[in-house]
Amino acid sequence: MGRHFNKGGTAALLAATALAMAGCTTAGEERPATGAAPVAGEEPYASTYQAYPGQPTAIVGATIYDGAGGRIENGTVLFADGKVVGIGDAGLAIPAGYTRVDGTGRFVTPGIIDIHSHLGDYPTPSVDAHSDGNEATSPTTPEVWAEHSVWPQDPGFSRALANGGITALQILPGSANLMGGRSVTLKNVPSRTVQGMKFPGAPYSMKMACGENPKRVYGGRGRAPSTRMGNFAVNRETWIEAQDYMAEDDPDRDLAMETLSGVLSGDIMIQNHCYRADEMALVMSMAEEFGYKVAAFHHAVESYKIADMLRDNDVCSAVWADWYGFKMEAYDAIPENAALIQNQGACVVIHSDDENGIQRLNQEAAKAQADGRRMGIDIADADVISWITLNAARAMGIADMTGSLEAGKMADVVLWNGDPLSVYSRPEMVWIDGAMMYDMNDSAMRPVSDFELGQPGEGDVK
Repeated sequence: MGRHFNKGGTAALLAATALAMAGCTTAGEERPATGAAPVAGEEPYASTYQAYPGQPTAIVGATIYDGAGGRIENGTVLFADGKVVGIGDAGLAIPAGYTRVDGTGRFVTPGIIDIHSHLGDYPTPSVDAHSDGNEATSPTTPEVWAEHSVWPQDPGFSRALANGGITALQILPGSANLMGGRSVTLKNVPSRTVQGMKFPGAPYSMKMACGENPKRVYGGRGRAPSTRMGNFAVNRETWIEAQDYMAEDDPDRDLAMETLSGVLSGDIMIQNHCYRADEMALVMSMAEEFGYKVAAFHHAVESYKIADMLRDNDVCSAVWADWYGFKMEAYDAIPENAALIQNQGACVVIHSDDENGIQRLNQEAAKAQADGRRMGIDIADADVISWITLNAARAMGIADMTGSLEAGKMADVVLWNGDPLSVYSRPEMVWIDGAMMYDMNDSAMRPVSDFELGQPGEGDVK
């Protein structure tokens, strides 16, 4: 098919991957000895991620969606040293020493980003022993961190890479609690530890939830909150406690209050599970009352009812294409939701919340686009791609590093074997920080975790 790439670079990656899976120190892995006490002032559990080895690469002749609403026919993407070097049409000069990949008839996008995943916290196999996403012992648990439940060997990570082109993802606690704890943003690379996957420089978020889930979980135990008004009362009381904590001169260390103080200081973002429009409006009012900002409402099946308010408050809606009716607060979900939000100039993100859905976010985005078109809202393909790239990065606080193909950003790149908004297309090659992590035409480039070794069907479902 006219493709050419340097097998030497591929061999280096395979060697690095093999070492990581065998327990040796390599790229994407931590260097320091474990067990040492953190140095005062340093971030605990800091990222130890280092990119896998890559090589200067030029993808030539492809249709390019840059993730920021741009489309280039017969374009060229250049990347080296882990960064995008340039993007342009066929006239873009290719420096000496670049490996050329023929993109004729293919499409290039930024790496796909899932803003709402539970991989590693609810891994496959989905058994009780692996169910580590909800600390459902108190309605407010801001002290817990999702990363401390992440199992890096979850086979879902490599399936998301190979089938969905996922290069980065946010792992959130579940939605049993009003305040579920901190999220973590990961690079989708093999590593022995979650710290070796942590996206360097990504801010933390705190997961919140409103509506049915908290009142059902705790009301069912005969304790507060058991109603929606109880949800808000407990939230407000907790924010007041955080304000009081921040006002103390020398408070005792409190992990929950450290997270809440980070939110109120603007250092930690809020990702809020919320379905109903009226509750989203109330949450925005509560955020104004206490001086924090909601980055995105997740699931947000009624965002279409208040899209103008979300736009004016600069709040993204992370939504499904067509999940509907599985509980009462999902009853007013409509498949035109994303299109109506976009039509009002508000921020749309397509998310998964599912180990299977993460493998086809491109198809979910295409479905939402088609539903809009049927009601007369025609959204350009290039804008739809932003729903699963730059908009997700923006709502996760990493848009200055990834999410679009711009010079200086991380070389997180997917080459698709056809139109990414077609059900018939899939990733052909995936690069993370300029390192080729997947090649559908090379069986040796299909990662298999330690857990899968010797299992029936090992690797053949990718």
